Amino acid sequence: MRSPAAGLPELQAWFASQAADAAPVGVSPPSARDVLIVAGSQSGLSSIFRALIGPGQPLLIESPTYWGAILAAEQAGVTLVPVLTGAYGPDPDDVDRAFAATGARAFYAQPTFANPTGTQWSADTGAAVLDIVRARGAFLVEGDWAHDLAIDADPRPLVGHDDDGHVIYLRSLTKSVSPALRVAAVIARGPARERILADRAAETMYVSGVLQAAALDVVSQPGWSAHLRGLRQQLRVRRDLLLESLGTHAPQVHVEHVPVGGLNLWVRLPDGTDVHGLVRECETRGLLVAPGSEWFPTEPSGPFIRLNFGSENPSRVAAAGEVLGDVLGTLASSACAARPSGRTRRSVRARVPRL
Repeated sequence: MRSPAAGLPELQAWFASQAADAAPVGVSPPSARDVLIVAGSQSGLSSIFRALIGPGQPLLIESPTYWGAILAAEQAGVTLVPVLTGAYGPDPDDVDRAFAATGARAFYAQPTFANPTGTQWSADTGAAVLDIVRARGAFLVEGDWAHDLAIDADPRPLVGHDDDGHVIYLRSLTKSVSPALRVAAVIARGPARERILADRAAETMYVSGVLQAAALDVVSQPGWSAHLRGLRQQLRVRRDLLLESLGTHAPQVHVEHVPVGGLNLWVRLPDGTDVHGLVRECETRGLLVAPGSEWFPTEPSGPFIRLNFGSENPSRVAAAGEVLGDVLGTLASSACAARPSGRTRRSVRARVPRL
């Protein structure tokens, strides 16, 4: 017998209880019926954008942000409108101006341990953005990919503060349970839930009951909480080793914000760095880094890279800064050697006519 289209009731209830844990007194939390089980967060994003935004329509999106959300929006034909975000989230005034200028129906954001920066919105920012979304009659699409990857702060999902259906919440278990277990949940209410469910049913009909049962078995075990506590400590050790290695071997780079959760460091390179050349050279030396341009929706990016500290053995994490520092030194030396001499530069300037 196949699983219900919305998911196993027991797993729906578990996700609903997790959202209820974040609800303050006086707020009605989501119920199990509001939960839709989907085959990973990427498929959930695709359905949300197709069902609630539609081709050619504007979607506000944090910048920088998760590249998978950018890809899902582009495949749905959505027009992306970037909103700059910082160490404590976007400026609510910028969000309000973007809604007013575009007439957008939704804002996609990661208030908790954002990818790629690892930042968490302040409580004031979250409350202000929720007020703006309500006033505009819009949705906040809240991606909570790293809910279980806390390091120095606890997750504070905004869905727990929403009792009128303005937050569309997406949480995945893939990173904390297993990459092979593609199970996530969308929490939505009213007509929005029905439209997303219809899109999911048309595309995949239902999520494997075996996968759902496996996910439920893991998260309902008595040892789940202990696993998350151990994971937090392991992530802290890896993050701090990487920070120490960068400070020792690559002091010319700048970590704009120490992540309080997640798996990544967001690193700014010296101005003028050939980012793609650096990525290629690092790869030849066994260090895989991602160019920061992948996390900017539409606008040109600065010289950023993303470093992941979550999967490697700590002994290898410590060596990353040494490789990065050597590559930066090599690139800087090559750039100096390629510059024309002072005499050549003067002669070139002399041949440029004044206008």
